[in-house]
Amino acid sequence: MDHTNHVRLSTAELIPGTLEGATIYGADDHKVGKVDHIHGAGAGSTAIIDVGGFLGIGVKPVAVPLTDLEFMRDEDGDVHAVTSWTKDQLKQMPEHKH
Repeated sequence: MDHTNHVRLSTAELIPGTLEGATIYGADDHKVGKVDHIHGAGAGSTAIIDVGGFLGIGVKPVAVPLTDLEFMRDEDGDVHAVTSWTKDQLKQMPEHKH
């Protein structure tokens, strides 16, 4: 997916209602997970990303600083993010306990 024409979200848009459910694309531009929920507020927030699994089975939630994700909207207005993390790197992170 070419993200160059996608509009980056403003700091004011980095709120749970906007970010939850966003698809995350990794360093290789493959889908690596989805934002389950957000901890905290503002730039110091943490995104809890569900990684791996199939149809919700075997999903591993991991915590990633919001600063590691670049959130944007595509041509249809759908929010997604890109990160330098790969799916394998995220899977190796410790599981986030609710």
